[in-house]
Amino acid sequence: MSERIEAAVERLRVRPHDVVLEVGCGHGVAVDLICQRLKSGKVVAIDRSPKMIAAAKLRNRVHVETGLAEFHAADLEKYDPRGQKFDAILALRVGLFHREPRKAQDLVKRWLKPRGRIVAEYDEP
Repeated sequence: MSERIEAAVERLRVRPHDVVLEVGCGHGVAVDLICQRLKSGKVVAIDRSPKMIAAAKLRNRVHVETGLAEFHAADLEKYDPRGQKFDAILALRVGLFHREPRKAQDLVKRWLKPRGRIVAEYDEP
């Protein structure tokens, strides 16, 4: 388990009833950590790679079956949460947050509930 991912999820301060969006979920490691903190909330995870979504669904199949997690192959700039608002948004190593942080922040802020939290970090792999 990556200490970097664990630390980022800790900074997200997930509460048991939160609805969380993870942008760029990759293999779904953070989704698992988030789901361990949830009771009735859920995590919606997106990644532009269908291959990563498949891997993340497999890793988190129990969370998907219990309704704590859902996955979508989607590009951040084209994603439509269909009116859903989030308590927290996590984005780790998402290029748009590195290249155009203001654009990325503006994009996801409209999906946040009042007093919602964003943890967005970019470091080199």
